[in-house]
Amino acid sequence: MADDLRDGEYAGERALADLSRRSRPALLRYFQRRGLSASDAEDAVQDVFLRLSRRPDIVGWDHGEAYLFETAASVAIDRHRRAHTRREDQHTAYDEARHAVPDHSVERIVEGRQELQRLIECLRLMPERTRHVVMLARLERLTHAQIARRLGISISTVERRLVKGMAQLAAQLGEAGQ
Repeated sequence: MADDLRDGEYAGERALADLSRRSRPALLRYFQRRGLSASDAEDAVQDVFLRLSRRPDIVGWDHGEAYLFETAASVAIDRHRRAHTRREDQHTAYDEARHAVPDHSVERIVEGRQELQRLIECLRLMPERTRHVVMLARLERLTHAQIARRLGISISTVERRLVKGMAQLAAQLGEAGQ
């Protein structure tokens, strides 16, 4: 019984491989005539045979090629819908010169971490209320009115503490950087 199942699976694989060998060039042309690039057409052909591989009854088909192109039409429609939904026509192709992030040297990464540590230390040295105002304004990008409401202080107090805190940061970071 198990051997019969394996023989059936093997026969199905052979039939699918044979169909693939005979039909792949025609399917590639089919998809390319519908506007797919060569690589996308190759992917679409793979999608067709993936769908066919899920059909256990492919061995006995006399109308396998008709079903093949019916499946190809379905794959083409699905790809078109997916491209439309994802608005692929509005995507920009990746360009190494435009999109690549420059590599950072180990030295630059270490310098950045040291600068961050200096900033954290400078913030710790500030009075608590001034530190809160600076962090809310610069890190959370809250308006002066929002900070005043959150901390229960006046807007003018927020402005004074922000100016004082930024001056203190500039002075301390300027000394540390020299």
